[in-house]
Amino acid sequence: MADEDDNFGWAVPDEEVHAFINDLQRTVGTYLYGRRMYETMLGWETDPTLADGSPVTRGFAEIWRSAEKVVYSGTLETALTARTRIERGFDPEAVRRMKALAACDLGVGGPELAAQAFGAGLVDECHLFVAPVVVGGGKRSLPSGLRLDLELLDERRFGGGMVYLRYRVAATG
Repeated sequence: MADEDDNFGWAVPDEEVHAFINDLQRTVGTYLYGRRMYETMLGWETDPTLADGSPVTRGFAEIWRSAEKVVYSGTLETALTARTRIERGFDPEAVRRMKALAACDLGVGGPELAAQAFGAGLVDECHLFVAPVVVGGGKRSLPSGLRLDLELLDERRFGGGMVYLRYRVAATG
């Protein structure tokens, strides 16, 4: 997810990958974020230079701005973007209810929050982008101490070497 210096610039998508990501994100109506991931993403609303780069980045900014955001943080005092609410703690049952009532997909962003969602059995699918880089350390994107069987649903290779993998979390029991 991030290298040992908490950087992830090595994984910035090129235009081809970013356009693909935009298509994936169009189905998301609500993003669930940890504080740090929210602070990384809020630039899509607060920094006009991010969206000014190309039609693809403008498209992503529009997708992101139109979605609801729920930020799980014990320290963030106020939301810095529209359509955003702050929850003090992750409540799996509240997310289960949110999922049941949702007309669109929910997306989870941030490794700590994703670990909690995986652990609570709330994740139906996992979308992974593998960058052609070895960083040698840093923040893991998948939780340790948890085993889930996955079923490959889709894969795609991009010209720049990035690979997309889409998995369904296999039912247990």
